[in-house]
Amino acid sequence: MQNLSKSSLYFKQMRSILRSPLIDVMQFLLLVWGLYWLAAISIDNISYNWQWYQIPKFIYTWDENGFSAGPLLQGLQITLKISAISLIFSLVIGLVTAIFRLSSSPVASTLARIYLETSRNTPLLIQIFFIYFVLGPVLGLERVPAAILALSLFEGAYASEIFRSGILSVSKGQYEAAYSLGHNNFQTYRHIILPQAVRTMLPPLTSQTISLIKDSALVSTIAIYDLTMQAQALIAETYLTFEIWFTVAAMYLVITVILSVVVTVMELRMKLS
Repeated sequence: MQNLSKSSLYFKQMRSILRSPLIDVMQFLLLVWGLYWLAAISIDNISYNWQWYQIPKFIYTWDENGFSAGPLLQGLQITLKISAISLIFSLVIGLVTAIFRLSSSPVASTLARIYLETSRNTPLLIQIFFIYFVLGPVLGLERVPAAILALSLFEGAYASEIFRSGILSVSKGQYEAAYSLGHNNFQTYRHIILPQAVRTMLPPLTSQTISLIKDSALVSTIAIYDLTMQAQALIAETYLTFEIWFTVAAMYLVITVILSVVVTVMELRMKLS
């Protein structure tokens, strides 16, 4: 029994040591060192002439005339503009589609199902080409409106499933309570169901928003000078392939991390409220 108690005490001490913050910091530093080591070996093997000093002028310039955005920053502005407008439309489309799918009307449910399966199960690139080259001349859509419509329809299909799962997560007792108070369907969803469903929907909607921002890079295929298209043009002029693509990836990463932090703060505030 004494040996068993000693071994149990030994394992408890080892477990407390392994779970200490110092061990976590050491693991993180070891991971950083490993990544740095792999990067250093890769750089030596490819024998690439890195020219990072040329990158800042592609992002911005600061001279006697003041600050001016470079090609990459101008492209980022276009990317954010297209992503923001597409996000608004995709949320509206997603909410309407989710309500249609949950409705008792077979026509509305069937239409929502057809849209969902068609949009979700075909590549976004083909949808962009179809809307711009086929529907664009008929509807008079230029490049940017066509890209926004394609992104909104594609992301709206995924958003509709998030809305539907969030609405279904609210118990039926909440509907009965709302109807007993005299609310109609619109008031029930507006004041009772959606405020509760938002807490469930917020994390997956954040992931979908990040996916939308990254998917917006495909609009460069119809010659919209967003961040990706500006990068391709710069690479064609300067041959700084790795520097420019790594910079573009870092800009996307900064935007998505900021978005994640904002949503995390919103989640904490909603939990406290």
